[in-house]
Amino acid sequence: MLAESAALPPQTTPAPEAGERLWAAAVQSGVPFPLRAVSLRVYKSLRRLELWSGQTCVRTYTVALGAEPEQDKLREGDHRTPVGRFYVCTRNDRSRFHLFLGLSYPNEEDAERGLRDGLISRRQYRAIRQAQRQQVRPPWNTPLGGEVGIHGGGTGSDWTWGCVALSNDDIEELWLACPLKTPVTIYP
Repeated sequence: MLAESAALPPQTTPAPEAGERLWAAAVQSGVPFPLRAVSLRVYKSLRRLELWSGQTCVRTYTVALGAEPEQDKLREGDHRTPVGRFYVCTRNDRSRFHLFLGLSYPNEEDAERGLRDGLISRRQYRAIRQAQRQQVRPPWNTPLGGEVGIHGGGTGSDWTWGCVALSNDDIEELWLACPLKTPVTIYP
């Protein structure tokens, strides 16, 4: 049996260049640095993620999606990237995908659909709703799936199990810009 610490990847720290690139993007966009009122917008059809500070788009990034990119996520293992409004609910600097910003999938709409379609129990539905209202991580162990996030690993093709992937350099910038509760909207 492996020791628990041996199973964890080493901690990742963004390179200083990530902060410098982010600062330069803020200056070029005319917004204060560090960024304020940060939000993310993902456009699945364009394979693009936008970093916003207030009403200003500061940077755009190329992304890869789940292996079934056109459809909305319905359940665990469907390889689809969800559509909807989420927030950053976890941050993992020991991810096997460089850095990982966990998203609050499933959200209330997903829970309503899951309950209606008989995928989740009323107890699971209530737990998801409560997590959303408290802006913490919803249950990731239901038939709806979970552990969806934004991470590194590359953008050469749609390869994730439902996450949004960026280059490792790009996720380092987002890691610096996006605290917990950062709003994330994913469009079709």
